Amino acid sequence: MRHIPVLLNEVLEYLDPKPGDKIIDATFSGGGHAEKILEKIKPNGKLLGIEIDTELFNEAKERFSKIKEIILVNADYRDLEKIVKENNFIGADGVLLDLGLSSWHFEESKRGFSFRKDELLDMRFTQNGELTAREIINQWLPEEIEKILKEYGEEKFARKITESIIDARKKKPIITTFQLVDVIKNAVPFWYQKKRRLNFATKTFQALRIAVNDELENLKFVLKQLPKVLKRGGRAAVISFHSLEDRIVKQDFKELNKSGIAHILTKKPINPSEEEIAENPRSRSAKLRVIEIL
Repeated sequence: MRHIPVLLNEVLEYLDPKPGDKIIDATFSGGGHAEKILEKIKPNGKLLGIEIDTELFNEAKERFSKIKEIILVNADYRDLEKIVKENNFIGADGVLLDLGLSSWHFEESKRGFSFRKDELLDMRFTQNGELTAREIINQWLPEEIEKILKEYGEEKFARKITESIIDARKKKPIITTFQLVDVIKNAVPFWYQKKRRLNFATKTFQALRIAVNDELENLKFVLKQLPKVLKRGGRAAVISFHSLEDRIVKQDFKELNKSGIAHILTKKPINPSEEEIAENPRSRSAKLRVIEIL
């Protein structure tokens, strides 16, 4: 399944890649954004693509192997500055961070990201990671589970769901996504299951994924590196998908603006058009924020 790039036209408009530019796609995934950026920076431009997931990286390497303008690296964007230095990419014209999961993760990875498929509870972006969702659910203390459901999932029934998890795991380990969905279902009111745009399991799954991959700390860490890898006039575009991420990006960009390091190009976040949401429902919560280095 090919990843559909979110807010593609808006990313191209704000990053404004030109022939000869050096652009970093720090969340390469299936290369949807990168493919269009490459068209803009040819013939003498270069694109550095960073992808943490080894399976996705190998697919991308095979697909883009004949394109000389692209450098692909299998690494964590947390190490952005180091990766950029190693590949002689300091002073880049643009950086893109798309914080959304690719369709591949939900549909094909078999790692338990989706509550619609019965798979083992894993949720790691990289198999090098030690912590899994299974470990959190079955081994963490009740207060630790409730904390991540509240903080990372903004789940109003965090306590009830946690109690249901603890009761269930006493009887047998919770090792699959469908087991966890049943546990959540038993914990929340009927109206919460039925009368919502979001599935009742969405926030719990989101919280677990964020905890497993330490996503929010990694985001804070990489945002601090943007001024170090971009040239003066270089731009950074960040697409977030939930309020926690967007809040971090908004705050960081405000600080850069206040300290005179960068200028904010998007006074309000850019949202997908109704046409894009109709074509790709997963884009509905996307928000794009962009800065330019001074």
